[in-house]
Amino acid sequence: MSMATRTDTQSPALHVADSHDLIRVHGARENNLKDVSIEIPKRRLTVFTGVSGSGKSSLVFDTIAAESQRMINETYSAFVQGFMPTPARPEVDVLDGLTTAIIVDQQRMGADPRSTVGTATDANAMLRILFSRLGKPHIGPPSAYAFNVPSVRASGAITVERGAKKAVKATFNRTGGMCTRCEGRGTVSDIDLTQLYDDSKSLAEGAFTIPGWKSDSFWTVRVYAESGLLDPDKPIRKYTAKEMQDFLHREPTKVKVEGVNLTYEGLIPKIQKSFLSKDKEAMQPHIRAFVERAVTFTTCPECDGTRLSEGARSSKIERIGIADACAMQISDLAEWVRGLKEPSVAPLLAALQHTLDSFTEIGLGYLSLERPAGTLSGGEAQRVKMIRHLGSSLTDVTYVFDEPTIGLHPHDIQRMNGLLLRLRDKGNTVLVVEHKPETIAIADHVVDLGPGAGTGGGTVCFEGTLEGLRASGTVTGRHLDDRAAVKETVRKPTGTLEIRGATANNLQNVDVDIPLGALVVVTGVAGSGKSSLVHGSLPRQMGAENVVSIDQGAIRGSRRSNPATYTGLLDPIRKAFAKANGVKPALFSANSEGACPTCNGAGVIYTDLAMMAGVSSPCEECEGKRFQASVLEYHLAGRDISEVLAMSVTEAEEFFGAGEAHTPAAHKILERLADVGLGYLTLGQPLTTLSGGERQRLKLATHMAGKGGVYVLDEPTTGLHLADVEHLLGLLDRLVDSGKSVIVIEHHQAVMAHADWIVDLGPGAGHDGGRIVFEGTPADLVAARSTLTGEHLAAYVGT
Repeated sequence: MSMATRTDTQSPALHVADSHDLIRVHGARENNLKDVSIEIPKRRLTVFTGVSGSGKSSLVFDTIAAESQRMINETYSAFVQGFMPTPARPEVDVLDGLTTAIIVDQQRMGADPRSTVGTATDANAMLRILFSRLGKPHIGPPSAYAFNVPSVRASGAITVERGAKKAVKATFNRTGGMCTRCEGRGTVSDIDLTQLYDDSKSLAEGAFTIPGWKSDSFWTVRVYAESGLLDPDKPIRKYTAKEMQDFLHREPTKVKVEGVNLTYEGLIPKIQKSFLSKDKEAMQPHIRAFVERAVTFTTCPECDGTRLSEGARSSKIERIGIADACAMQISDLAEWVRGLKEPSVAPLLAALQHTLDSFTEIGLGYLSLERPAGTLSGGEAQRVKMIRHLGSSLTDVTYVFDEPTIGLHPHDIQRMNGLLLRLRDKGNTVLVVEHKPETIAIADHVVDLGPGAGTGGGTVCFEGTLEGLRASGTVTGRHLDDRAAVKETVRKPTGTLEIRGATANNLQNVDVDIPLGALVVVTGVAGSGKSSLVHGSLPRQMGAENVVSIDQGAIRGSRRSNPATYTGLLDPIRKAFAKANGVKPALFSANSEGACPTCNGAGVIYTDLAMMAGVSSPCEECEGKRFQASVLEYHLAGRDISEVLAMSVTEAEEFFGAGEAHTPAAHKILERLADVGLGYLTLGQPLTTLSGGERQRLKLATHMAGKGGVYVLDEPTTGLHLADVEHLLGLLDRLVDSGKSVIVIEHHQAVMAHADWIVDLGPGAGHDGGRIVFEGTPADLVAARSTLTGEHLAAYVGT
């Protein structure tokens, strides 16, 4: 049957369905947006720029993407919606022309010890199926190769209630791949007993060396000494085997101490419950130091860290087991899979091959599938999430990216740009929040927000082409072609930190001398070993107490936490209010006596709607201010506590700097926050709303008053506008000039050019990296052009 032929020769008039080629936003007021109205072209790449805090994320993520997801979720049944995150409708008058939004953000992957790169993607699932089909000896279904699945065996009688009830015998068997010793974690924790007690003493003599365990405490020391199970006057080292078992491992047992019913429990399970089950970041410094001394994590001796049972490790394809495959660098694993020729599983091999090649294509070929997901940086996590979309057949969807170039060397940014353009060329709308000029340069359409941050931003300063942006006179337009000059003179080091034989992760027996008393930049392509060298060697060489390490990891805290509570700023503010009004400081805490009784100081009321997603609404009693009405009657220089927490850092710095509200302790902390470029943050903004770069700068402001001699910063330019990078460089200079040593892991050429010394790792990633390819001054690196970094830095400074 022949194909039908077209008889019309003229192109038809535009169909009405093809006229919807714009996403229209009218009257957006989310967060700091000020009635923003824009039109975004579909099937184009639009880049959103502007200083940190100007409203980019509020427009792209909290308005456009949030409304798209909310409307899609509403198409599901109420029951299904109850299991899905449902954002509230954003503050906007009109949103028209939306398409399905796929958000690829910087949120770190879950740090569960059982989550790996392989389990977070489909790669592990496909490998398990492959080994269950081709592995020799055959040990069972795909679950037999899964380290998260324990083996289960059961047998007995079950009663079937159908017609006449009758008992039938049943057996159940499931073969899992979990190592029984470490339960699929790969590591086992050992408690160093010498850190818990002095075995030369008796309990009565105060043998315990655990922080907070006082000799008169009912719940800790006395429950052991007066339980009747142990001799309180006998030195611990003279305990019999049974006494030692009772002392260290006994199951919870009811005992009476002075007529009070208490629970006696072995020391090790008690320590595990009271210390090891808690988040280390939330502990007091002396408790955290104790836990780090007392607990060691070692590779599981039974599975050798592979997490798998003996059966799963024994099954192999061409002498390679699944543990070997997961330990391989992904680029090598892709080559191994390419060499497997087995027609019976050809579709599976093709799908696995595509997934592994996508890792390499996106610049993550240096990872291994066994890499714990929690150890990935924000940029790596974002690129791992991208993998599932690269081969997608979907078109006419909106992809939303949050600074996809984070953690990428200039050499890798070109590859990322190619991927963004490929997504666009398939007929998709691509929205990118970005600061890097290399990515702004490929945009079809640019939206620049500002002019400032926080209340000083929230308006569209420019909309149009890249050339139009350059000529626009906006902050971004003026700084787009900024190029930092290489330092002519560099600081002389005050000493040298010698690192010898570093072998962490992919480092290949690295020897390097890092100057102290200078600004040192450690650079190299993603996966070359920068973090392994700095974080793996410095604390050990210098002593952990001398090294202040500041990364982009999430700040621990609930929605009640904010910059004022995190930095300790709220303490002097509360005291100033209390002193001015002659009342207790606790009244000025929304988590204590001053809390609104209706919302308990949260400012919002959460309503559980059973199978539907819960909703939050501002508390009607306190109108979202979080405090009791009586507390708001107390003032300091004419402002109540809720008004102070609504101030930006810049406003508060002026408020507490002079006059009636002059508070030197508060002013000092606010100065540090302004120094790191966070002047636009409000004091009461929940920590959960901060970006990765904002979190890192908040940590930096908190640690700047610390006593550590060496500061280690992990990509501090993350989330920084071009105009703010210069401000950051000034801050780093002040740190060095005050006698500190500053070591920065960084890809930004402006920071490299400003360094006193550069250590360049490479030449590639994974096993192709891990070597020092250059160490010297930036000027020497530019002159030599012997490495990828040298070539890109030379091009940047225009030599």
